[in-house]
Amino acid sequence: MFELHKISLKYRKQTVLKDVSLTIRQGESVALVGPSGAGKSTLLKHLRSLQAAKVAWCPQHAGLVPMLSAYHNMYMGGLSRHSALYNLANLLRPLAIPKAELQTLAQSLALDAELYSRVDELSGGQQQRVAIGRALYQQQAIFIGDEPVSAVDAIQADKMLSLISQRHQTIVLALHDTEQALRVCQRIIGLKDGAIAFDLPSAQVTAEQLAALYQA
Repeated sequence: MFELHKISLKYRKQTVLKDVSLTIRQGESVALVGPSGAGKSTLLKHLRSLQAAKVAWCPQHAGLVPMLSAYHNMYMGGLSRHSALYNLANLLRPLAIPKAELQTLAQSLALDAELYSRVDELSGGQQQRVAIGRALYQQQAIFIGDEPVSAVDAIQADKMLSLISQRHQTIVLALHDTEQALRVCQRIIGLKDGAIAFDLPSAQVTAEQLAALYQA
């Protein structure tokens, strides 16, 4: 699905990752871990650009439309599947098919009671679940998420990540919770000082390796 060979990536004209090589195959679940500024977000955005037509994208800053409902924000994930006229009609009044689809999706996200509430009336955790719902509604083979569950509690986070895994062939996530990364992903890529510190199956990653990522 993705293959990088000795590439360097910049953020705001500054190189944050240098000579990075990695391969991610179909069916893998991969977590990127490491300190703030290690290049996780930059790497995710680059991976997304390589398979833009196949990626469901859940960014760290959701970019929801605050005055619209959770329903309409999640529906945006499916805009490309319909004509402009269909999308306009659904904006004015939810249509039967997307309404049924999004009600079912909202239930799986524990958002059924908030589905028709304005996003700016929701809590931070609820807004993050709306963003996950929008990404899920894109119905793509690959899910790339940048800290997609950082605003929800641990139990909800595991439920959301399980839902993401069930609905996508391949997932690549940046996660700040290393224990969570080990639980939900088959493979861990540790980033530090602009490079890959390790790239291992989850079962082979040690506590010492994880701790070393966050040491100055």
